[in-house]
Amino acid sequence: MRPVQLWVPDTRRPDFTREASRQARLIRACDEKQGDDLAFSELAAAQIEGWE
Repeated sequence: MRPVQLWVPDTRRPDFTREASRQARLIRACDEKQGDDLAFSELAAAQIEGWE
């Protein structure tokens, strides 16, 4: 085994909530724009024999 170091945001920072909200809005906007792409990919994957 070897040690692993994980870096996570400091939720105690005063601007954490504002920054998390900003990033969530960006993700939501991206998801809304790419929703059709995801649906197409899922449909195509479902048609592959043996796909799970």
